Amino acid sequence: MFARILALSIKEFLALFKDKRSRFVVVIPPLIQLLVFGYAASFDLNHIPYAVYDRDGGYAARDLLARFSGAPSFEQAQPVVHQGQIADRINVRDVLFVIQIDPRFTADLVAGRTGQVQVLIDGRNSNSAQIVQNYVGRILNDFNRNWVAAHGGQGMPVTLVTRAWYNPNLESRWFFVSGLVGLLTLVVTIMVTALSVAREREQGTFDQLLVTPLRPVEILIGKAMPGLVIGVLEASLVVALAVLWFGVPLVGDLSVLYSGILLFVFAAVGVGLMISSLAATLQQALLGAFLFLVPAVILSGFATPIANMPPAVQMLTLIDPLRYYLVILRSVFLEGGGFDLLFDQMWPLALIALATLGAAGWLFRHRMA
Repeated sequence: MFARILALSIKEFLALFKDKRSRFVVVIPPLIQLLVFGYAASFDLNHIPYAVYDRDGGYAARDLLARFSGAPSFEQAQPVVHQGQIADRINVRDVLFVIQIDPRFTADLVAGRTGQVQVLIDGRNSNSAQIVQNYVGRILNDFNRNWVAAHGGQGMPVTLVTRAWYNPNLESRWFFVSGLVGLLTLVVTIMVTALSVAREREQGTFDQLLVTPLRPVEILIGKAMPGLVIGVLEASLVVALAVLWFGVPLVGDLSVLYSGILLFVFAAVGVGLMISSLAATLQQALLGAFLFLVPAVILSGFATPIANMPPAVQMLTLIDPLRYYLVILRSVFLEGGGFDLLFDQMWPLALIALATLGAAGWLFRHRMA
């Protein structure tokens, strides 16, 4: 029995490595995924843009703000000059947080009273918001110790008042569940479309399609329709569960949400049909789908901020449709983003959809020839 098992195992290994495409899939994808995970998957925040609204201007405020500007992880943007700019800077993701110094900050500290500092944090990514809150808290604790040592007194000279926008309680579920709408939509759509043509080839029924009156473009559309319908239905189901079961707020307009869903599903269907056109067997289609899915998820910013990735990897994320889709989802869910705010995310997604569907059509005709 063991001899037969060994012989069968050797036969499978020989069959696997005899095929050039199989050798490529076994060796290259793990190396690519290792590089993607190693460079892109990081929960550390190394480049944190922030703005300052200094309503005091005293020497104590300058001393405190110097500690932020000297911190290696913080990058100061243009200062805020009036109250209304705070919302604008956070809405467009220009900064991750804004420091607001109370007008009597220095006077209160000199008089022995408690000075107040308000930190307004973008709470759409709860993980990043909590990390920023910890960083800010450490800087203020150091400032308090140094102030007490230099000027005497007891207690905490400075108190921190923190407010997280769009996610007041920093519920991580709001961030991850809204992102799961994109992740699950991508997985289901890619799998349905990636296996369609490969299944026909493996079962020997693809040649029968070619002798029917259907034109290649009609066959392509017929193969794409199940993926489109299932992708939209899957997204709708996950959205309903996110709102009704997990309690994630959906404060935006459904028309904006479904515009993003349709653009993303078209892009995912194009990728799936490209994989299916290139694959000769179901196994190759599954491996091709896995090869695309893992980097797409890591590079999308689903769990780790894109801003922490190296510049070359950040450029690579620009061709990832899931990157734009997640921004649309989280913006519609948590902040009620409209077409005006999300246009910069929708037009690249539309271009990716056109490119992938066009490439899938070309590959489909080429492989039929």
